[in-house]
Order: sequence, then structure tokens, then C-alpha cells
Amino acid sequence: MLAPIVLFAYNRPTHTAKTLKSLLQNALTGQSDLFIYSDAPKDSKARHKVTRTRQYLRAFKARYTQAFQNITIIERERNFGLADSIIDGVTHIIKQYGKIIVLEDDILVSPVFLDYMNDALSRYEQHSNVWAINAHTHPIDPQGLGDCYFWYFPDPWGWGTWHDRWQHFRRDTRYFINNFSKQEIMDINLNNSYNAWQQILLNKSGKIKTWAIFFYCLAYKHNALSLTPSTSYIHQIGLDGSGIHCSSSEEVFNSKTINTKFPITYPQEIKVPTLALQRIYAFNKSLKLPLIARIKRKLKTISKKLKTQIAPRPRR
Repeated sequence: MLAPIVLFAYNRPTHTAKTLKSLLQNALTGQSDLFIYSDAPKDSKARHKVTRTRQYLRAFKARYTQAFQNITIIERERNFGLADSIIDGVTHIIKQYGKIIVLEDDILVSPVFLDYMNDALSRYEQHSNVWAINAHTHPIDPQGLGDCYFWYFPDPWGWGTWHDRWQHFRRDTRYFINNFSKQEIMDINLNNSYNAWQQILLNKSGKIKTWAIFFYCLAYKHNALSLTPSTSYIHQIGLDGSGIHCSSSEEVFNSKTINTKFPITYPQEIKVPTLALQRIYAFNKSLKLPLIARIKRKLKTISKKLKTQIAPRPRR
């Protein structure tokens, strides 16, 4: 039995349509169950786009029923928000199937995305030290890394996992703050090349509400890794300001090309290769702007705001 595909949608009908159309290019859709969670509008401003998204989803189901084993649309009656919607949806579906493939409404997938995900989920199902199958990778040089490698992060841009791993999931900031040492936090931050731990603190303060950082930290506590392709099997199209947590500044995380290779060769050992570690460290450090550049960018932003505030009103 193939893993069910679970898609989380909200108020982006155009993005959702592109994501589903890319999924249709996969040969294994006919053997796959598709579940689509449609979140309810947060406020009156979102209602129109949520309605349009749901209209599209219903039309998609009517037109492409035969393209999948089954299509189920779950329309939320209240607004969950992305994090709670994913946690609730994944928990519900994975109990039934034992494994899962998860997408959001802004992820274009490769024509062999389902081949890769299902094959890897079957291959590593009995390896308890593998917690996730990633479809996305850092845009680093893949040469010398093989077709895929193991990495620390379960990546939220197209991923899969199993029930016996997901059952450990918890979104309790107090637990993480009380149970991670300074050295472990440094490990989470990849030797301070990337401040991942800050997301725990921002969740605690209520400034953001996410889920992936918690799964990552739990994987670390269980000494588990995630299989990652050397070239991404997805392309993120939500970096246009339409999403909640993604912006155009993150376009740098997209690969220039999308992976269409399958079958593939898997790593002989479940460990993070030194070469991948070095390249990702270098990539993360390259994103850190020098202090003077950050100051100039901040001053430029302030200047634009001031010009807007003091701009003369047009004459009637």
C-alpha cells in the first residue's frame, strides 16, 4: 500500500491549482489516496479567497476522481492556522495508514516525486533512526553526495514519515527549553551557522506558531536523521509574499532545477556526510550579511517609510 498524500490548503487558489497539477504528472497518483485539508478563513478578508479555493478543490475532485485511488476533502469549520491544521491532519491520517506524504499548497513536485517518496518510505520503515524522508534540500553543489544523503532536519517543504516516529511529536515549548543544554542548542543551530533554536523562543513568546522546529528537535533527541535528495524533488512557489512564514528573501533556498531522476541509489550508511555538512555550513554562513550591510538595509527601509509618511497629499 502506498502512503496517502495529505495536502494542506488555505486561501491561495492559484498556488493550490499549480501544486495539484504538478502532482497529477506523477504515475503513482492512480494508486494513491489524496486527502486535502481546507482551513476555514481567519477573518472576513480571507473569506473570499478561501471560498474560491474550496470551489476549485471541489471542481478538481469532480474532474480528477479517476486520477487517484480516492480524493477526500476536509473543509475545516473553524480556522486552525497552518501549524495546528498540519499537526491535527497528520496525526489523524497517519494513525490509519502508518505512514504519510505531506504537502502544502505552494509546493510544485517533480514527476517522480511519489516514486521517490514511496520507495524511500518503504526502504527505511524499519530503520528507527530515520525519522523523515525529505523532498527538499539546501541548494548546494550535489557533486560527490550521490543521489541522496542523510541530514539532521526533517524538512517541511514536501516530506514523509511513519506513525511510530510521529507519535513522539509534541509542541510544548517548556519541555524543549527545560530539556536542551547549551551544547545541544549549539548542535541544533549547526554550530551557530544557523539560528534554528530561535524558532522555539519565538513560539514560546507567541510571535510565531510553527510545528517543524519541534519535530526537528525531537529527531535530534532520538539521534535520528532524515533522508534528503542531493537535488530537490520540489520547487517552492510561495515565496511571493502570499504565505505566512515565507517571503521573497527565502528564494535562495530554491534549487535552480527540479530533480527528475528515479530509480536512485541510496547511502550505504545512515550518517551525515562530512561533505554535505561543510557545504551547508558554508551556505548558511553566506546568508549572514555583514553588520554594515544590515545597517544600510535597515536605514533604507526606515527612509522609505519616512518618505511615505511625509509625502505631500495630492491636490483636489
